[in-house]
Amino acid sequence: MKSLKFKLVEIFLFLSLYYACIAAEEKIQKAKRTYIVHVDKSNMPETFTDHALWYDSSLKSVSDSASVLYRYENVVHGYSTMLTTEEAEALGEQPGILSVLPEVIYELHTTRTPEFLGLGKSTTLFPASDSMGEVIVGILDTGVWPELKSFDDSGLGPVPSRWKGDCQVGKNFSASSCNRKLIGAKFFSKGYEVAFGPIDETMESRSPRDDDGHGTHTATTAAGSVVPSANLLGYASGTARGMASHARVAVYKVCWLGGCFGSDIVAAMDAAVADGVDVLSMSIGGGLSEYYSDTVAIGAFTAAANGIFVSCSAGNSGPIPSSLSNVAPWITTVGAGTLDRDFPASITLGNNELHSGVTLYNGKQLSDSMVPLVYGGNVSNSSGGALCMAGSLIPEKVARKIVVCDRGGSARVQKGVVVKDAGGIGMILTNTDTFGEELVADAHLLPSAAVGQKTGDAIKKYISSTRNPTAKIGPGTTKLEVQPSPVVAAFSSRGPNPVTPAILKPDIIAPGVNILAGWTGAVGPTGLQSDPRHVNFNIISGTSMSCPHVSGLAAIVKAAHPEWSPAAIKSALMTTAYTAYKTGQKIEDVATGGPATPFDYGAGHADPVAALDPGLVYDATVDDYLGFLCALNYTPNQIKSTTHRGFTCQTSKKYTLGDFNYPSFSVPLETASGRRGGADSSSIIKYTRTLTNVGAPATYKVSLYSQTQAVKMSVEPETLSFKAQYEKKSYTVTFKTSSMPSGTTSFARLEWSDGKHIVGSPIAFSWT
Repeated sequence: MKSLKFKLVEIFLFLSLYYACIAAEEKIQKAKRTYIVHVDKSNMPETFTDHALWYDSSLKSVSDSASVLYRYENVVHGYSTMLTTEEAEALGEQPGILSVLPEVIYELHTTRTPEFLGLGKSTTLFPASDSMGEVIVGILDTGVWPELKSFDDSGLGPVPSRWKGDCQVGKNFSASSCNRKLIGAKFFSKGYEVAFGPIDETMESRSPRDDDGHGTHTATTAAGSVVPSANLLGYASGTARGMASHARVAVYKVCWLGGCFGSDIVAAMDAAVADGVDVLSMSIGGGLSEYYSDTVAIGAFTAAANGIFVSCSAGNSGPIPSSLSNVAPWITTVGAGTLDRDFPASITLGNNELHSGVTLYNGKQLSDSMVPLVYGGNVSNSSGGALCMAGSLIPEKVARKIVVCDRGGSARVQKGVVVKDAGGIGMILTNTDTFGEELVADAHLLPSAAVGQKTGDAIKKYISSTRNPTAKIGPGTTKLEVQPSPVVAAFSSRGPNPVTPAILKPDIIAPGVNILAGWTGAVGPTGLQSDPRHVNFNIISGTSMSCPHVSGLAAIVKAAHPEWSPAAIKSALMTTAYTAYKTGQKIEDVATGGPATPFDYGAGHADPVAALDPGLVYDATVDDYLGFLCALNYTPNQIKSTTHRGFTCQTSKKYTLGDFNYPSFSVPLETASGRRGGADSSSIIKYTRTLTNVGAPATYKVSLYSQTQAVKMSVEPETLSFKAQYEKKSYTVTFKTSSMPSGTTSFARLEWSDGKHIVGSPIAFSWT
């Protein structure tokens, strides 16, 4: 009887769980979320005379309550709306509907730079300020703080006559907030507000105004005006200027406290194309997917087809392999490196060991005497003590002491607040093996210094081996000409390309660590509500910072060569990038301490002076991109969803990824076990490329450099003679490969030179 009772209880619990799951599934099905509806504009049913009527009718046929949030007319054709899962599926079955994609929420990828890049030099290659003033840089981000001197329009001529944008009025933002420098500012919040409800204007501005700081920082990095005597709390003093300091800026606010919503991003890209921007800079990233379901990739394709250079941040998920985002070949994907500037602070232990860290703290310093030192993990009753998580430290054990906190789990500056709230008077932030020796400086709210993993381990060893450990933290300073520099930042996302391994990504790296640029007046340099300080400039790090560097450099090249396509500009930046220091040593990766590879830096570190005169470029047209999609075996519907162009791949034509005219090479290879023919088999692979002469007539000769004997390379022809500007010549690279163990990677380099120019391309081999 007892076992029968237990059996009945089990059956009851199982049925309860089953029906609860059914109810939950029904609730999910009925719950509404935002979808972006892509339509085949050319296949509007004949019963309609207007696309807006078609959109409304298609919605009403599946939902009584749904309404259009945005109508898209430029980068995509279609609209966004709120639907249940069932309604979205029903809508997707209608004629003329290409796809119904659920909205993706994107996140932000969060000076001395011009001198470091060589922009402080006088050269006849740089475009005149008048031509620079014709270039318009569009920034999709958190908005703008227009009162900064970085947006001063002194010396600028009239706004380009082709500009169709405007200054959108909203809370704390009037039409007069724009000028001849900041020529446009708009905000897009419908997707955000549908998800989170009406914007709380006590928390953030329902206008283009930047309450976060990120957008102002990226905008001024790309194209801020020259501002003398710029600094953050006395650090990094000097003249601040954007990369393209005479270019115009147009800001599109798409990121809010709750994130950056795909429907708002598409609306902003749509507006930017209609307004007339030349460069589109987006320091945001989301999930990975095929290009036909990637909102940013779809919008960027049409932007590129309209002659707009699109640059995006690679992401901050390094050093994990294949951690990239924004990998479409029509997007320039930017990783991050360091500058030759640092902000050192000394740490002295009670055993007289001297260590060095970094800091941007400038408040009241600790006394010169030693202070008790503790490790967060030893003064906590929770597992979060080592990370100094909120509420994890015991005040009685922390009061009047310096606390060692491990990096990770929460914001670096937040850890200092936790220590301060618990009564601590200083913090040493130590890297774990995830971050290695990468040092990122922060404007902490108490005396602090960040140290690398090796130093952190030494400090913890001292604490564990000493009965009464003590330490003192010295004041921070600004140090220039730090070497080696640049090095690849540990946080910078890495290849191989997770979507299309045959396209090498990232494309390039640029400065992204400890970057000084403009800041919002709404929050302090830490971004914390408890930070009462207000600054005009801030120092922050991320591929969010490296992306606008390349956006600004692209604007310079565009001004010098207005007739060049986005692909030609990208090629100029990539083929002139450098991969070694002046000593000949390869650029280092701070995550490993050893040489970096093309999976870390792509073509190398940007060199804008060289990019202005690249000699040759690998150009690409819309037809090249369509051929690329054919090589991916995309269906006509998938191609139309990606490009909003009707195109059918020719059955008689062979499309290969290796022949896509990209400035770099990625050669995925099979191991012996994965290839027919056994362990002794080898394969021959051929890639063809076409170069366009953008300089004077010249003859170029090829050189090959390789790290591996497993791949034999040859080029035919070995010499290319150009007799006229814009003349095109093709060549073929033959790779004869031998088998290697799965997971093996190796690298090579191909260079064309006429004695004056070096047109370089990285080559990556990976065996799977």
